[in-house]
Amino acid sequence: MPDTIAQTELSLADTPRSDAADGLVWAVSCLPGQRPVQLSPQQVAEHLASLPPCADDAGTPPAPADERPPGWVWLHYDVVHSASRARVEAIACLPEEARATLAGTDRGTRLEADGEIVYGALPGFDDGMTDDDTSVSAWRFAVLPDLLVTTRRHPVPALGAAFRRLQRDEVPRTPAEIVDRTLLEFADSVRRNIAMLDDQLDRAEDLLLTLDQHTELGRITGLIGKVRRRSTELRRVISPVDRIFHNEDLELPEWAEDDIRDRSQRQIHAALDDLMALQDRARSLQDEVASGQAEETNRRLYTVSVLTTLMLPATFVTGFFGMNTGGMFLASGPLGTVEAGGVCFLFMVIAWLLLKFTRLL
Repeated sequence: MPDTIAQTELSLADTPRSDAADGLVWAVSCLPGQRPVQLSPQQVAEHLASLPPCADDAGTPPAPADERPPGWVWLHYDVVHSASRARVEAIACLPEEARATLAGTDRGTRLEADGEIVYGALPGFDDGMTDDDTSVSAWRFAVLPDLLVTTRRHPVPALGAAFRRLQRDEVPRTPAEIVDRTLLEFADSVRRNIAMLDDQLDRAEDLLLTLDQHTELGRITGLIGKVRRRSTELRRVISPVDRIFHNEDLELPEWAEDDIRDRSQRQIHAALDDLMALQDRARSLQDEVASGQAEETNRRLYTVSVLTTLMLPATFVTGFFGMNTGGMFLASGPLGTVEAGGVCFLFMVIAWLLLKFTRLL
């Protein structure tokens, strides 16, 4: 029976297997114009054995494209198990570096080309993630004109979505389009997160525009802070992918140039532009909130300063009458306290008039 992780991804792809113990999640043979055909492990072994070995291993270049059989094969492995990693590392038609990438465990992003072979590691998001879920899955691939090998250590729903589309729509001409479709799902996941974060900024902006004495600026700051934190995490994931596609030293083979570089580059760059625009908007709102907080602080300090100024003469009067010295006037009369209070009030009125005259109020 397949393991739990394989079952999750297989349910997404609608391709149940009962022999996934070797880590092979799915294996299909694709011929343009026809529906994909499920391959058994024995058929997979026979197909890999029929492919010419890589020039690194055999010293002979792969067969020309016009001499290869039509169609292509997609093999998808779960490399959590050592047995599946051993199977991937035994694929002789791939160079050693590509096999090491497929069986690797690091989450770094890379894209390399070696002759007709394109391989690398790209990120993928969990479609079911929440605001506080920042987990990022990595998937790896190696693609030839007639073979696509993908691996992962955790379920990548974008690959399952690409597989469902392969079963539903027309089989693409080359397996490079599968890589492009998976990157499109990745970019769509980023855009869905951006839309969710944009809604939170809308709520914060509405609260800011209707700001009154009962509005909690801390609540607005919390919303904006959450958006800025999440957008920064997304940018850290998507920026390396965008840099890879803009790397002038990367020379992809002609058969994969249009699919992997041209279309995928536009998708990723557009998502990055949307993300940067969201960050700019969040920073703008953060500055406006900071300005509102400073204004509120200044208003409160102004009120305290005015009250302190008004009470200053009264403080002087009470201090004067509080001296224990002889000859203090108003000390012998029955209404001395009332008269002293009147003097305090008189001085407060004079201070208020002076503040008004000097336009400090």
